[in-house]
Amino acid sequence: MSADYARTGFARRIASLIYDGLVVIAFAMLTTVVYLLVVQGAISLGWLSLGEAEDVAALIQQNTLLYVLRDVLLVLVSLSFFGYFWSKSGQTIGMRAWRMQVRRLDGSLPGFWQSAWRSLCALLGLGNILVLVDIKNKRALQDYLSGCEVVTLSKEDNKKIYQALD
Repeated sequence: MSADYARTGFARRIASLIYDGLVVIAFAMLTTVVYLLVVQGAISLGWLSLGEAEDVAALIQQNTLLYVLRDVLLVLVSLSFFGYFWSKSGQTIGMRAWRMQVRRLDGSLPGFWQSAWRSLCALLGLGNILVLVDIKNKRALQDYLSGCEVVTLSKEDNKKIYQALD
């Protein structure tokens, strides 16, 4: 791949974020279902009791520990999604569709923990607003805090990355 790519602007980043948001929502739904089954299993084994709650979902809402644990799991799933994809190819599903890649400033791929940190710093996508202000560099808050950049790839280079994953 050639070394010089333009940094990605705001609109393309948001379009990719919408794609990825849908995937993360699907993973969150799956995680929630599994969590509900685990809590139900704990109730069946006698480790937990419904008490006054009418069902498992109500128990989770009433029990602070179960509620916080669920939220932590959902955040971990989100961070893991971005951490995995960015460290493996520099692209999530949405980024692949929009021919974007996250990379370190030296052009290499970020590691898992750097990618997870970048995801956390994105503040649910709000960090991208900085791209509108930082016209010269086109870097978002998460790019600055993680030492990364997002570039727009050519169609050929995007295809090479996709094929290399097979």
